Amino acid sequence: MNSHTHILIIGGGLAGLTSAIHLAKAQISVTLIEKDIYPKHKVCGEYISNEVLSYLDFLEINMSELKPVKISELNISTKKGKMIKSKLPLGGFGISRYALDHYLWNKAKTLGVHMINDQVLDVKYDQNIFQVLTTNNNTLTSDYVIGAYGKRSGLDKNLKRDFSNKKSPWLAVKAHYKAKFDANTVALHNFDGGYCGLSLVENNTVNACYLVNYKSFKKYKNIEEFEKKVLYENPNLKDFFEKSKPVFEKPITISQINFDRKKPVENHIFMLGDAAGLIHPLCGNGMAMAIQGSKILCELLVENYSTKMYSSIELEKLYVKQWDSTFSKRLLAGRILQKVLLSNRFQQIAQKIATIAPSIVPGIIKQTHGKPIVC
Repeated sequence: MNSHTHILIIGGGLAGLTSAIHLAKAQISVTLIEKDIYPKHKVCGEYISNEVLSYLDFLEINMSELKPVKISELNISTKKGKMIKSKLPLGGFGISRYALDHYLWNKAKTLGVHMINDQVLDVKYDQNIFQVLTTNNNTLTSDYVIGAYGKRSGLDKNLKRDFSNKKSPWLAVKAHYKAKFDANTVALHNFDGGYCGLSLVENNTVNACYLVNYKSFKKYKNIEEFEKKVLYENPNLKDFFEKSKPVFEKPITISQINFDRKKPVENHIFMLGDAAGLIHPLCGNGMAMAIQGSKILCELLVENYSTKMYSSIELEKLYVKQWDSTFSKRLLAGRILQKVLLSNRFQQIAQKIATIAPSIVPGIIKQTHGKPIVC
């Protein structure tokens, strides 16, 4: 198949699908390529900050149809189980990627987005035209390409991105459970070598997603042994896992998660979501960042589609400037916060400070979250 589209999106996750919906609403020709078939579970914390609600309304994405869970409280525990409790300044909601991505896929399709189930092998750029090659021998051309293909991809190596050949020590594990759990709360529980997030999603189901250093994990035979020997050292996690019933036949995992700095534009491709920059799950705001990044890029593309004000190079510079202005401080705060809270000594100090001055915690949370989006 050979075809031309104005904008081609690689990846049908949160960033790619919200972008497709935004652009299609503006009557722009969009093709989206996604390698997976929905509905499908993904490794994700499944929590979204309320900062993006007005943008979702603008896109006519009716979240109430998916019955998300409203969340307003944050609990953080040290490895020994001592708790820090705080209000979430903006609050948020829990929704599974299984439900949300499928909903967005169908909405984009209804709006006329050309949806292709395939995998992109390479992207070439010559004389202001992109040529995109896929595993099914499709060759597509476009005026612009958006890279929204997630945390890692073989495409990164083909594009010779700086981080693509570096080994990363991080492994993520995710599963759903049936358990008694405070619907208003998202919990982050530390353990030796990592931390685990717990929060409710739709259908009274708890999402448990943890990040662990692979050196810590590889000492054990399997996930179950690791959880019992390591996670259970935190009494909060021990209590949860012993009293919960797994929904999945087995947890899903992803390895080589890289938190190095990434460039928002590579080889003239506009990067979005985790492909542009991954915030540590401890900061719990990656989904909102993916959605807000889509808004930043799509507003520029829609404006230029009608006015032709900017050249491609000028658009790239504008996007990088706005992306950095919006997210660079959050990502830096996330890296610092993770280093602090993965240290047992700093955990103890932080717990004591938070007990004496509880108002300090919401202030720290604000460093990894944005202000409510105005549409």
